[in-house]
Amino acid sequence: MKVVGINGSPKKDGNTALLIRAVFQELEKEGIETELIQLGGQAVRGCMACYKCAERRDGQCINQKDNINECIVKMAEADGIILGSPTYYADVTAEMKAFIDRAGIVGKYNGYLFRHKAGAALTALNRGGAIHTLDTMNHFMHNMQMFLVGSTYWNMVFGMKTGEVAQDEKGMENLRVLGQNMAFLLQKLQGCF
Repeated sequence: MKVVGINGSPKKDGNTALLIRAVFQELEKEGIETELIQLGGQAVRGCMACYKCAERRDGQCINQKDNINECIVKMAEADGIILGSPTYYADVTAEMKAFIDRAGIVGKYNGYLFRHKAGAALTALNRGGAIHTLDTMNHFMHNMQMFLVGSTYWNMVFGMKTGEVAQDEKGMENLRVLGQNMAFLLQKLQGCF
């Protein structure tokens, strides 16, 4: 089994990556392979609404200038998907929004590539806006017919400077439970589809 984490932060190894890795630790304890893919550091462009993915039905976006197609392939092959984005103005980053728009349309027009996968969203934030950020990512997963994994609270952890999220004990504990719950669901789903 494998879980892919998509880091929508423009900071390659900032707080959002730390949060995804915290969930990965719990998954790895259960023998589940993990892989973190970073959107940061690239010029990620949004969907052009060209619908070439619907015409070609090859599981790819026509735009080949970033790693979105790599993400799509790895997500389609994975059993679970974690989406992570810091909260920017009460929503996901521009990188994560571009990813959602492009992966969503490619997934839809190629037989719902992410259907029946376990999914979870998480966010790092300084003060507020996390619920809307999580909603944006969760709506993507709902539309892709994924099974959303829950925890003991919303999957948000407070911290601004890189590493500060580790000081939010309740937030980090919530992510540990999230990882445990995702491992449980993946084990139950194994061989079902």
